Amino acid sequence: MNTYIDVVIRTIVAFIALYVAARILGKHTVSRMTIFDFIAVVTLGSVTANLSFALEIKARYIFLGLVVFVVLIYLSAYLSLKSKRARKFVAGDPTVVIENGKILEHNMKKMRYTLDYLNQQLRQKDIFSVDEVDYALVENNGMLSVKKKEQHLTVTRKDLSMYKPEVKLPIELIMDGDILQNNLKENNISREWLQTELIKRNLSAEKVVYALLTSSNKLYIDTHDDQLKSPLDVE
Repeated sequence: MNTYIDVVIRTIVAFIALYVAARILGKHTVSRMTIFDFIAVVTLGSVTANLSFALEIKARYIFLGLVVFVVLIYLSAYLSLKSKRARKFVAGDPTVVIENGKILEHNMKKMRYTLDYLNQQLRQKDIFSVDEVDYALVENNGMLSVKKKEQHLTVTRKDLSMYKPEVKLPIELIMDGDILQNNLKENNISREWLQTELIKRNLSAEKVVYALLTSSNKLYIDTHDDQLKSPLDVE
């Protein structure tokens, strides 16, 4: 087999193997990084080390492997940006570990997430008793996001002026121009209502980057055209 082709094939196989290994190890193994970030860091570090110390391997072959990895990482990031399905495949979905105050042992078992680690991450958020938690999700980067029960929330000025009833989780309605049919169905939200709200704002779903029904039943919409004259963060 041609040496160059051999290097390309071995590099792709190594990339896939790292992805599978990271998935098997679970989210808490790559805490603060997504699985994709973890693969990129490990891979680029290994290739660079070989470039420095593997003198028996010709430098051009290592450079070829490095280029292939960079291209794979770039293509994965690009596809994630363009496709929700690709984004889900590359980064995965958050995993619910507590719902309505109940610990979901089955979800924790699937990602090898222990009660000790759950309690550790709760303590890092100044929560020392799991019964204070309404919802908790392990994000793609291994971090824990928590919504406390209403009676354990910190009192705000708004709370002092009026009673605040139990709130629900926000509901994502549109992402990257696609209406999330499952979310509408699961929450008894009609597509006609959403279309009517968009028409009121002279919008179509294709123009919407992100639409969210907030906990207070307000519709938040972000469009592709933000109409910012002087953006603060421009690359």
